[in-house]
Amino acid sequence: MARYESVLDAIGGTPLIRLTRAAAGLRPRVYVKPEWQNPGGSVKDRAALAMLRRAEADGTLRPGGTVVEVTSGNTGIGLALAAAHLGYCTVVFTGSATSKEKRDQLAAYGAEVRLVDAFVPRDHPDSMRSQGVKFAAETPGAWFVDQYDNPANPAAHYATTGPEIWADTEGAVTHFVATVGTGGTISGTGRHLKDISAGRVQVIGADPLTSKYAGGDGSQKYIEGAGHYLHPEAAADVWPLSLDTGVIDEYVAVEDQDAIDAVRLLARTEGILAGGSAGVALAAALRVAADLTADDTVVVLLPDSGRAYLSTYFNDAWLTANGFRGPAPAEGPTVGDHSRAAPLVEQHEQPADAVRRLAEQGASDDDVVLAAYRRDGRLLAPHPSDLLGWTTPAGLRGAASVAEAARPFGPRLGVGLAVADPAVTGWDRAEGEVAPVLDRGRVTGTVRWAALHPEPQLPEQLTTPLTEPAAAGPGR
Repeated sequence: MARYESVLDAIGGTPLIRLTRAAAGLRPRVYVKPEWQNPGGSVKDRAALAMLRRAEADGTLRPGGTVVEVTSGNTGIGLALAAAHLGYCTVVFTGSATSKEKRDQLAAYGAEVRLVDAFVPRDHPDSMRSQGVKFAAETPGAWFVDQYDNPANPAAHYATTGPEIWADTEGAVTHFVATVGTGGTISGTGRHLKDISAGRVQVIGADPLTSKYAGGDGSQKYIEGAGHYLHPEAAADVWPLSLDTGVIDEYVAVEDQDAIDAVRLLARTEGILAGGSAGVALAAALRVAADLTADDTVVVLLPDSGRAYLSTYFNDAWLTANGFRGPAPAEGPTVGDHSRAAPLVEQHEQPADAVRRLAEQGASDDDVVLAAYRRDGRLLAPHPSDLLGWTTPAGLRGAASVAEAARPFGPRLGVGLAVADPAVTGWDRAEGEVAPVLDRGRVTGTVRWAALHPEPQLPEQLTTPLTEPAAAGPGR
């Protein structure tokens, strides 16, 4: 049994676990590396500690200082853990889309959590990154971590994660699969494995389908921590300096639904509860393994535990609300039964041109039309964040711009949601006349309030016209 003098000494040294049932029928050996066995619960503990130690060594972080970072959660947790032990304050900027479990864990370590949900490009003054940088600059003794461009991030994995995998497979590893977020994990680990194997080990980047890393359109995804999103109004596509693209031999693009399916299957076949980005890595690894031989050994890095996502990827209500498969089908009519496909007009189009195009496609004046930001090379139906709202050809006619014609949406409704669900019955018409309908997280149609809230019918006897009373008879 190991003994440590501090919690920081317990970071690293995670095991490999061979998959049996989840990898049934595959010829190579497939191992996963469960990084939630780090004390902070994720692979980010490694980089967090390394970045802190380097900042202490070069004097940018001094005793009593404040650690500031912009993160989807796990790096912040690793920093908050280490900072608590070392006596620093921590301020984390994140968004409300970060799972509640992660935000609660940050607060438990004493970190100050600041939610930023401004939908703006990276370099906008209101962006999460800009606010983090500004806060660090204005706070005496503060240090902005900057995990995306910090060289200590990949260096941590070159020094620890890579050597562990090589030693634990006794040099037999042939393929290393990991997601690409900041790029630190795959770059540092992959570089070490390539160096020590003289280039023999293949490094596979597992990436959400729409991520720019794998050549996607840059639209948002539902998997936290993996991939590279690009705001539709961004002036430039800035990639992190922590990512060494020369290390990655191949990218495998994975849809959100496939990643969710992979982690749910892993939990129910192997008893391994992993997070959403782990699902991206696992789905990619199983595809790669299908073409390998019995002489190959695949190692898949699982960044964190599914315990941080019990309210999302493992929650049937969340899946249904966002149109993902998983739970049992709803009983009775669903939102999807009333959904109607809607054409798309983009922000850059002239309204008059859009009206002519829609007319050529057979749209009538009152048909619902999705008003969207421009997105080059759109791969899938739009993510909700890509939409400005809804309009109609009549609404576009005479408008100065698509944005001017756009009206606000009502609540987002999953395609499999029961019409009797409280999310539907509680829809206040004042919130919006039209709701977007989500199928696997993308807006594939719309539904009008009236379609799900029909006017109550009067009883038949009250709808029958009253007859004239009979004439009074004799003696009356």
